[in-house]
Amino acid sequence: MKNRTIHTVIILGILSLVTILTVQLLWMEKTIRIQETNIAIQAKADSLNLKEFTQQVEVSLKKVLKQINLNTNVNYEVYGAVKELKTNHFTVDIQEDLQPYYLETLLKKEFDNQNIHQDFIYGIYDCFTDSIVLGSLIKYTKDSLYASVPDKTHGITPEKLNLKKDGHYFTVYFPDLKIKSIKSETLISPWIYICVILLLILIFFGFSLSIIIRQNRLSEIKNDFINNMTHELKTPISTISLSSEMLMRLEVSDFEKVNKYAGIIFKENKRLEQQVERVLNVAKLDKDQVVLDKELFNVHDVLQEVKDNFELHHLSKGGSIKLDLLATVSDIHADPVHITNVIYNLLDNAVKYCEGNPTIIIKTSNERNGLKIEIIDNGIGIKKENQRDIFEKFYRVPTGNIHNVKGFGLGLYYVKLILDAHQGKIEVKSNIGKGTSFTLFFS
Repeated sequence: MKNRTIHTVIILGILSLVTILTVQLLWMEKTIRIQETNIAIQAKADSLNLKEFTQQVEVSLKKVLKQINLNTNVNYEVYGAVKELKTNHFTVDIQEDLQPYYLETLLKKEFDNQNIHQDFIYGIYDCFTDSIVLGSLIKYTKDSLYASVPDKTHGITPEKLNLKKDGHYFTVYFPDLKIKSIKSETLISPWIYICVILLLILIFFGFSLSIIIRQNRLSEIKNDFINNMTHELKTPISTISLSSEMLMRLEVSDFEKVNKYAGIIFKENKRLEQQVERVLNVAKLDKDQVVLDKELFNVHDVLQEVKDNFELHHLSKGGSIKLDLLATVSDIHADPVHITNVIYNLLDNAVKYCEGNPTIIIKTSNERNGLKIEIIDNGIGIKKENQRDIFEKFYRVPTGNIHNVKGFGLGLYYVKLILDAHQGKIEVKSNIGKGTSFTLFFS
């Protein structure tokens, strides 16, 4: 029922996210179309403003030319005298020389009248001397309207202007043409915030989903641990209870049976004590609390001792352990007791998770300035999706129809804990039905 509820929440959450993303994509598509329309309107507005600017400049220059006519009593041809070389560059034909300051005064006045608020540079060309005189940069400011910037021409030279060399004329150049256009409203900015909010929602949902899945998984592991612990503790308790009952029914003179049942009670009591001790020590199995008593010792000696003891106590019904000790440097600085326990745990798993007679190979070699130990078995194997979880506390690999494998799910957790405490590494490779290989590396 609990799993069904979690699955329902996950499905509803995913459907909600898909709906939100679909609506967002539709809105974004609409926004893009609006943006494209706005860009087209903007381009059209800019084009109109450039045309308006050109017209204003031409009107100003024609008025300047008319003012020159009035002051010099020379009848210059106004129409056709103003020529646009570029959007920001104009020339005006004249018939004689002009005083630069006089021309500058007229240009400032007419530009201001036409609301042309642009910086400009002017020049006067004399065909007789084949020379052009450029004035200083005339800068527009709100306070002083137009002000001359002495000794600055904004990097403009007559060569850069590419001016013609026939007749008298003056030229006006706008080096930093800035057209003020009407900004069309854009909807992209609000959508950026909406996208950020939706992204945060997605992140929050993903984080919440991962927590729900993890909590559900931890709950399953906890239930599995409780079931295993109950089974492990119930068996010796039942045996002790039965043996005690049989003792109470026996006659005092039957010493043989009394000793038999007393021995069973003692043995099961020790087993129960060990199981309870293992449960109580779970909290102490923490990386920061592992106390190591390191010393320099030969791993090959430890492996040989473990092999002999394990064969004597665990392989009496069949099976074998083969040592393939190829490491030329087999001394490590570690805790021999914990390292021995690590090897015992891995060998114990190799025997428990084997359907036939276990065949175990222990190899050593030197790699990357360290010692590598491989423990290879012919057991039932571990599925790929379970391999990443086998080192977690209380986790036990599902064994299908095999129900006679006992344990609390602490063996491999302890192995990983000890390897981490020694700054070592452990890797697992496994194929279903072909066995498992654990690789330990000590630097």
